[in-house]
Amino acid sequence: MSDNQLRIVWIYPDLLSTYGDQGNVLVVERRARQRRLDVARLDVRSDQPIPTSGDIYLIGGGEDRPQRLAAERLRRDGGLHRAVENGAIVFSVCAGYQILGHEFINDLGQREPGLGLLDVVSVRGEGARCVGDVLGDIDPRLGLPPLTGFENHQGITHLGPTARPLARVKFGNGNGTGDGTEGAYNDTVFGTYMHGPVLARNPLIADLLLKLALDVNALPPTDDRWYEALRTERIAAAQQPA
Repeated sequence: MSDNQLRIVWIYPDLLSTYGDQGNVLVVERRARQRRLDVARLDVRSDQPIPTSGDIYLIGGGEDRPQRLAAERLRRDGGLHRAVENGAIVFSVCAGYQILGHEFINDLGQREPGLGLLDVVSVRGEGARCVGDVLGDIDPRLGLPPLTGFENHQGITHLGPTARPLARVKFGNGNGTGDGTEGAYNDTVFGTYMHGPVLARNPLIADLLLKLALDVNALPPTDDRWYEALRTERIAAAQQPA
């Protein structure tokens, strides 16, 4: 990889790509190439070391046992921690979101240590599973339009004092705590329960990741008609009565 390449890393597609979240890395890569950026994408399997020189790292969702295996290997590897220390941007979904927190409940019913990159703790909910379309307002500090996504999780994620909610839900469950929050973020690390894939539904989040990685305030415009048609459809669907 050359020094001027934008380096996108897709973490553990063999463990954490159950719900179509690979679409997120495809969207980030495509939107970077539409701006004529020099992009290098690396898919890192769970038997490979995590590179520390990436610019944007993406982690998807997965089942309970693969989630535990992924957490164990990421803790042992340490590369993602070093990448964040180097200023990398991380975007995670569902199981990946829980892994970035302090701990979650694994497939054995035990508390599993996370990576501590987000100030959140996840537990297993006792009620009905959270499934369906979600609509919410993204934190105004991020300057983004409403969030649309699809949730499918049993987990409940509590935010600590240094984690900001990514969004406040109008429809759906989000973090499952009953306080209307969805996802969490700090300066460089983002987590959400939203599938969809979420960056196809919310391309300006992908652009935010690019701007943070490039340390710029704006990107050249691109054709968003396909994305906007998808967003319009799914936002309308979220507001339909069950």
